[in-house]
Amino acid sequence: MRGGLGRRHVLKALGTSGVAASLPLRFAGAQPNFSRMPAEGRGTPKICLGFGGPVDEPGMRRVKQIGVDHVLTGGPKIPWSEADVRARIEQFKAGGLTLWNMMISGFDDVIWGRPGADAQTADVIASIRAAGKAGLPVVEYNFYAHRLTEGYKEETGRAGAGYTAYDYELSKNLPPREGVGTHTRAEQLERAERFLKAVVPEAEKANVRLALHPNDPPVPLSRGSEQLMATVDHWKEYLSLVESPFNGMTFDCGVTREMGEDPGAVCRWLGERDRINHIHFRNVVVRRPYVDYTEVFLDDGQVDLFGVMRELVRQKYPRAIYPEHPRALDVDRERGSRTSQYPGGGGFTAETYNVAYTRAMLQAALTM
Repeated sequence: MRGGLGRRHVLKALGTSGVAASLPLRFAGAQPNFSRMPAEGRGTPKICLGFGGPVDEPGMRRVKQIGVDHVLTGGPKIPWSEADVRARIEQFKAGGLTLWNMMISGFDDVIWGRPGADAQTADVIASIRAAGKAGLPVVEYNFYAHRLTEGYKEETGRAGAGYTAYDYELSKNLPPREGVGTHTRAEQLERAERFLKAVVPEAEKANVRLALHPNDPPVPLSRGSEQLMATVDHWKEYLSLVESPFNGMTFDCGVTREMGEDPGAVCRWLGERDRINHIHFRNVVVRRPYVDYTEVFLDDGQVDLFGVMRELVRQKYPRAIYPEHPRALDVDRERGSRTSQYPGGGGFTAETYNVAYTRAMLQAALTM
């Protein structure tokens, strides 16, 4: 080593092994016991991506190439059959992927309190049984009287990237949709309780976790209907209707912050009660809670996502975490690659960024 002392000369000059032993590893020359970066396991969050296109070999390969082993999809029309669910699972398995979660829908009569509610509840129960027999771990669902998506708009973000903003003023005076009507929260809560008391015991028997997504956007009124799940207190009330870990939620970090809440604290409350059955991992900047906010890159919002990740690792949360809502990047725009349905939403390149950022946080949390 020119221009200074080499490591051997430094240690010789220090003279004693005791002094050398007290040095940091980078000086003492010792090597840490390290073979490779920590990986996902049975007791860690599992990064997943939505799979909305054809389930073909190139599509599955590109997901595997960025280190993702778990996927979620929308489900078929209810009632599901065991054969259909199993075929979907096997299709992904052939590409080295695990189908972890399917979204169930098609029970609006339950949500709106119509005569077909009992028949649709039976279809949901049949679908849960089919999912359990096929080995699907999680079924996700919504319970919206109406979802006020008309307030979304595109906003220009850093260096021209597309962001998704929400402005309640754009849509708060819209009339009820024809055929939907208006529904109070009390009505929805009563219907939800009846529904949960029927389906949760079946989910327990089938070993299928149910994950309800909260109201998103969490605005006060949605075309005249009150919101069932628009506050954390609402979440707690819903979960208390049937006390079971199978009656759980999709914990959405973005929605939590949009309501003015601390996602880390809410994550702790839900996780310590084993009520997180799925996670949406995204970041926002909120100007006014509930009504005015912008979805931004994971690294640039008001959600302490690393704090959330550390909490999940502390809890040994073992289910899926979905870094969703990719931002619109020029490379995806130029290629026509778009996976997000929202204004300002992006495609697979942006999803790769989301996955990489999420994996870095997960690995950092696992080594703490």
